[in-house]
Amino acid sequence: MAKSIYNTDSKIIEGIVSGDEMALRVLYKLYYSIIYKFIVNNQGSDDDAKDIYQEGIIIVHHNIKQGIFKQESGLKTYLYSICRRLWLTELKNKERHHTRVIDTNASIEMSSDKLEELENNAVQFKHLAKCLDKLGDPCKTILHDFYISHLSMQEIADKMNYTNMDNAKTQKYKCLQRLKKIFFEK
Repeated sequence: MAKSIYNTDSKIIEGIVSGDEMALRVLYKLYYSIIYKFIVNNQGSDDDAKDIYQEGIIIVHHNIKQGIFKQESGLKTYLYSICRRLWLTELKNKERHHTRVIDTNASIEMSSDKLEELENNAVQFKHLAKCLDKLGDPCKTILHDFYISHLSMQEIADKMNYTNMDNAKTQKYKCLQRLKKIFFEK
């Protein structure tokens, strides 16, 4: 296998800014195991890890494209911080949060002020909101019910008349894939 030209954070960022999909693929593959370990070690499932990682990648991609990411930390730290924050919010919203969180990444180099700035920056979600509008039903409803209304997969299955919870999970996964495709079209 040929050595990737995206072997540094700077090259990955340049590739994403220029719209090269390969740079995004490299970033996507690089840090999944770290996020997976963190989420599974903190009450998450395989699907939770996939969902949070995809959301984190979407945010990082958007922030790079919009010039929000200023390289004050490495991509690994930045992505980990975003995914960690997303998962802790998810735990809190599901009232499954416990007092001890096990971090798999020993050093987080980003200040809490910077994280607050990222959280409060509505620009990073503007594009995502437009993509959700393009997604249409039933996907928009499923994602809204799960992430905004915090309905369980069983409640969504009942609401959408799916035969069981696994079908609802599969549909949610397919909807996230469609959202990802729409998000990265431009």
